[in-house]
Amino acid sequence: MSNNISIRKAVKKYGENVVIPDLSVEIKEGEFFTLLGPSGCGKTTLLRMIAGFNSIEGGDFYFGDKRINDLDPSKRNIGMVFQNYAIFPHYTVRKNVEFGLKNKKFPKEKIKEQSEKFMKLMQIDQYADRMPERLSGGQQQRVALARALCIEPDVLLMDEPLSNLDAKLRVEMRTVIKNIQHNVGITTVYVTHDQEEAMAVSDRIAVMNAGVIQQIGTPKAIYQRPANLFVSTFIGRSNILNGTLQVENGKTFIVTKSGYRAEIKGVREEHRKNQNVVLSIRPEEFLLDRDATQGIEAVVDDCVFLGLNTHYFVHLTSGEEVEIIQESSIDSIIEPGSKIMLTLNTEKVNVFTEDGSENILTGVHNDRPED
Repeated sequence: MSNNISIRKAVKKYGENVVIPDLSVEIKEGEFFTLLGPSGCGKTTLLRMIAGFNSIEGGDFYFGDKRINDLDPSKRNIGMVFQNYAIFPHYTVRKNVEFGLKNKKFPKEKIKEQSEKFMKLMQIDQYADRMPERLSGGQQQRVALARALCIEPDVLLMDEPLSNLDAKLRVEMRTVIKNIQHNVGITTVYVTHDQEEAMAVSDRIAVMNAGVIQQIGTPKAIYQRPANLFVSTFIGRSNILNGTLQVENGKTFIVTKSGYRAEIKGVREEHRKNQNVVLSIRPEEFLLDRDATQGIEAVVDDCVFLGLNTHYFVHLTSGEEVEIIQESSIDSIIEPGSKIMLTLNTEKVNVFTEDGSENILTGVHNDRPED
């Protein structure tokens, strides 16, 4: 069985220090939900409040219809996977996986059946009698995941589970975790500071900063239409340029410091006025043309060939530095020192208020509960 999770007006304090001031979120049953943000933003604190490891200074936490604020962690029926695996070094793989089942006093036949099932699911059954010291980091994390899942928890909580693995293993394990979660269908709350990891595994992401949820949405929705400048710069790469918004004859234009002017559609009615704005432009949203006579003049400072794509680092006539990603072509890599002309894919550019607090375009999706 799986549960939805409701958190309403949560508050977390350490003395006078308020870590989470007022947080509400609804996590759907069976959903893979990720808390994403920089170190110290409160994501692990919130996870530990859900688990019962941290006190709750305000608000209400529910699993389904059941309020769990005062429920002992052992009675919340959660599975927990930690950053450091937390598997027992003196137990074999089998005994590690069986540990939670024995603690919950499952019948002996059920313990054997469940442990075998989840060891096979995690592809570690061939290591059943091996000690943890003889396992790789990825194999140890599979043991931790099997142990957490085999007790059939209502909720699975994962705190930076891949951060101790090397880059290749991280990619492999995030695929494993997503596939297993999809197959088992358990409500999962996942904490990470790695935006690429969050994009790869999540049904929805909550981007946090300073204890406040900035935006909740699917990876695609957050990437394409971030709610504010913080989300835009935290999710994926973004070039940030200062500019102005100009309204003429019912049309709206963006103008950069270098003098480039282009019509921008989809500006919300209340923001259609002359004003200073901040532009967020993904590296792939620059259109590069060596032979164009109009656009943003730039000079290539460096280029990095990465197989499928080539990354160009350029400076504009305004002095601003930007990164551009172009599909690689062996016979047409542009050398440093070359002058180029850029235009923008204005359908994908994001435009924020001067203070960066709000995206002024239509299409911004945010699943945050209303107060």
